[in-house]
Amino acid sequence: MGLTLAEKILSQRAGREVRSGELVVVEVDQVMVVDSIAGSFFKRLEQLGATPRYPEKVAIVIDHVAPAANVEVAKAQKEIREWGQRYGCPVFDVGRGICHQVLVEERLALPGGIVLGSDSHSTTYGGVACFGSGMGATDIALAAASGRTWLRVPESVKVTFRGRLNPAVSAKDAALEMVRVLTADGATYMSVEIHLADGAESLTRSQRLTLANLTVEAGAKCGLVVPSGEILELYDVPGWLYPDPDATYVREVEIDLSALTPRVSVPFYVDNVHTVDSVMGKKVDQVFVGTCTNGRLDDLHEVAEVLRGRRVAPGVRMLVIPASSQVLEEATQDGTLLTLLQAGATLGTPGCGPCMGRHQGVLAPGEVCVSTSNRNFKGRMGAADAEIYLASPRVAAASAVAGFITTPEELNAQDARRKTQDA
Repeated sequence: MGLTLAEKILSQRAGREVRSGELVVVEVDQVMVVDSIAGSFFKRLEQLGATPRYPEKVAIVIDHVAPAANVEVAKAQKEIREWGQRYGCPVFDVGRGICHQVLVEERLALPGGIVLGSDSHSTTYGGVACFGSGMGATDIALAAASGRTWLRVPESVKVTFRGRLNPAVSAKDAALEMVRVLTADGATYMSVEIHLADGAESLTRSQRLTLANLTVEAGAKCGLVVPSGEILELYDVPGWLYPDPDATYVREVEIDLSALTPRVSVPFYVDNVHTVDSVMGKKVDQVFVGTCTNGRLDDLHEVAEVLRGRRVAPGVRMLVIPASSQVLEEATQDGTLLTLLQAGATLGTPGCGPCMGRHQGVLAPGEVCVSTSNRNFKGRMGAADAEIYLASPRVAAASAVAGFITTPEELNAQDARRKTQDA
């Protein structure tokens, strides 16, 4: 029988054919450490009596609480800068952006590579067919000290997206639908191998990153999008980096993009996915656009398209945080930011923002937020009883304008009815 994409990558790195269930020790291309876990990472290395074997392969990103929210955080970030300088490890400081976006932009995550990150959404790298996986401080420290890691080769779930997205639907809707079908534990310690067919190959790198990002919400060890389309234009993709036609999967799922409608993940579980129609009219206090799921340039373009000529509803706070300094710069150059500001949105420093509930938009008790992020667990963005509805940038923008959960299409219909009545 043939090999899956995860088996292909790990076989290539192991220097021999490996199958799901086997234990392998492999060299890693990059170890990524985020600010919120850096202190524990340093302590583990100290306990090991070790230093990074390949300093240039250990990147530290200050993004989870950036800029620093208090003195203790500021002291921890100062330690990161000093440690990075001492050992020669690159530090991407406040304002550079979210770790996953930064590593893709810096080309530290490449097709066929292996990247370990101290953040669960390291599956994002699979959008460019890089084996990305999140690990804790101890495993990350061991990988930094040795340049290697051990892995159990994961079984694979095959998810095939067919057709093209209609204008009302985004990659976020497709990703939420995937999590709904797989369920929160439906791919635990597996590779979610994503195939794009019958027009879906046109999905951009940004859209593929969104799909791979959310695979961890089904429990996946990694999420890998089979290279095609734009990826072949942006990267030198190795010829071996494709699953075999007779590869073995524990489950196969197909999703028709052309039949998909806007989706929303309802509190308090990511796989609690419904159509937007089912929660239409829910009053909103805050709208957050950003994160490693949907903070890229095309996401901001979708938001600007909805907001253009409109204003954020009174009583609604709309926070927009670009995923990186590069995204911020590009959105400034093409006028996107001006549109957002004119509509009443507030801009934040590139980084994770309120996603983990530590600063820049924490929710008060009882508040409702529509967010383009990836988790809506109790207390995720502040108060335990605050409600987070995960949605696409388009739905988030429309909800900010309306003051309640809705879609751009419904906004347009309301505008048309209003004009007819005025006439």
